[in-house]
Amino acid sequence: MSAVIDEAAALDAYSRVVIATAERVSPSVANLRVTRRTRAGRMPAGAGSGVVLTSDGFILTSAHVVAGPGRGGRASLVDGREIAFKVIGADPFSDLAVLRGEADDLPPAELGDADALRVGQLVIAIGNPHGFESSVTAGVVSALGRSLPARSGRASGSSTT
Repeated sequence: MSAVIDEAAALDAYSRVVIATAERVSPSVANLRVTRRTRAGRMPAGAGSGVVLTSDGFILTSAHVVAGPGRGGRASLVDGREIAFKVIGADPFSDLAVLRGEADDLPPAELGDADALRVGQLVIAIGNPHGFESSVTAGVVSALGRSLPARSGRASGSSTT
């Protein structure tokens, strides 16, 4: 009986950590709507999530979210603001891109130390998949230093399942 109570208490404690983390980080997560310049003007070309790195507008996202010419768009934040952004740089091998949002008072996320990750560690992901604002999921670090296939070659990094 006490093992069941201990498990319930552990799960409840983990839930409180996930809730507190989501509440703290969600203001730093942006819903990105990517547009492309065409003869008819700017047209929707994709969407994804980004995380605010600095208060003066630098945002990190996946390179595949903003791939292609004429890269820019709008970023929506949970506080209701919508700002324009431009792609500053993208690396298809690491699938990372840096954007510059037109704002100087964004809430930067507090990032963890990737070098401290360990296989089996519980992790939390917060994003806006398919426009669903502030979606939260949890996973387990399944491996470190894996080389993963990418369209542009091979990218290495951590993976979760």
